[in-house]
Amino acid sequence: MKRIFFVVSLLLWTLAQTALADDIIVAGAANVQFTLEDLKAEFTRETGIGVKTVIGSSGKLTSQIENGAPFDVFLSADMKYPATLYKEGFSLRSPKAYVYGVLVLWTMKDIDLSKGIKVLNDTGIGKIALANPDLAPYGRQAVNALKYYKLYGPLQKRIVLGESLSQANEFISTQAAGIGFTAESIVMAANMKGKGKWVEVPPESYEPIAQGVIVLKYGQETHSKEAREFYDFLFSSPAKEIFRKYGYKLP
Repeated sequence: MKRIFFVVSLLLWTLAQTALADDIIVAGAANVQFTLEDLKAEFTRETGIGVKTVIGSSGKLTSQIENGAPFDVFLSADMKYPATLYKEGFSLRSPKAYVYGVLVLWTMKDIDLSKGIKVLNDTGIGKIALANPDLAPYGRQAVNALKYYKLYGPLQKRIVLGESLSQANEFISTQAAGIGFTAESIVMAANMKGKGKWVEVPPESYEPIAQGVIVLKYGQETHSKEAREFYDFLFSSPAKEIFRKYGYKLP
């Protein structure tokens, strides 16, 4: 009886390890955090392939990949970071834009956002949150928008930087900052709807946020079929509908 139990346990363990081995790890920029939950659910439903996600700023994820992180696919918030990884040999193919992101101003306070970005001149609002522009593309474009309206210099003392877009969102949602810049995909998420107020930042004030995806060399070597299937899925009709739901523009 003990022998049968041991054999069955060993078989179940082997099957579990096989299933686990087929899971892919997708590294995603903070703006796709909630979108990825819907994407991976639909992808797994269609293919049976499990997906685990790691979320962070594009810059930090790039650094982790360069230092050997075992990620299969990388969804960046721009084209620059995946292009760098491609040039360094961490991917066999150059990045492709899967969406264009939309920058918004978001607040939990009762602020009149009809003035748009110029509402930031009101000192009563307090701190202004944005992601670190050296690591997060949305932070970089927030700075560009502020410079476009000649507000960056005058407002610098009131700006607080989050390590990633996720931390900037935390500053805004907890009112550690009175207002801040984030991605439309964040405020459109089901668990964020109805929380605070937001307004789109005029697109002419910042560079288009083309977001690139690559299959990493690790994914090509360890989960070639599964990683490629997920990559292709991102450009499918079901994925496009999910992206639209979160406010992204399609290429």
